[in-house]
Amino acid sequence: MDLSNTPALTGYRYFKDQFDDESVLYVFRKHPVVMRKGLVFGLFGPLIGVLPSAFRPQLGFGYFFGGLIVGFILGIIILLPSWVSWYFSLFIVTNQRFIQIFQKGFFHRSVADIKLEQIQSISYIIAGLQQTLLGFGTIKIQTYIGDLIIHDVHHPGKIQNKIQNILRQLNITGLDFINELNNRNTNEIED
Repeated sequence: MDLSNTPALTGYRYFKDQFDDESVLYVFRKHPVVMRKGLVFGLFGPLIGVLPSAFRPQLGFGYFFGGLIVGFILGIIILLPSWVSWYFSLFIVTNQRFIQIFQKGFFHRSVADIKLEQIQSISYIIAGLQQTLLGFGTIKIQTYIGDLIIHDVHHPGKIQNKIQNILRQLNITGLDFINELNNRNTNEIED
């Protein structure tokens, strides 16, 4: 295994909370369909921009194209919070943890991580015509702590397969966490 690209040796960090001895194995995000609400409202921007010239045609093409440009700028401003939420919400699999970074708008971020040894199973669901046609669905990661459900994931079958392959390569099974707890409890009883 080539260790020359590991963060511990290069000093490069893929995300702020990355440990020194931790390497990133896989990164994915939700399907762009999660931006649909911002896109729909953003499309009203150009419409609003051309309304003055639509009601008063004598204003001419200058007002039409000027309004169109202002409308596009307004549409981008309306779409921007949805894009920020989509782009900065990440799911990261490292050699130690599964990390969920959820960004909502500009000022709300939540981070959750699960040790890979705590993962029992990973399943996915593609339900309905829209999810089937656009290729997105839900991934459910069952752990000993509880279930982590990730909605609107792009190609959930491929992502589930990739995470399971990573767990296999690291020789992690669902029993590792139970064995660790049993060993910890046995050591506490002996002390």
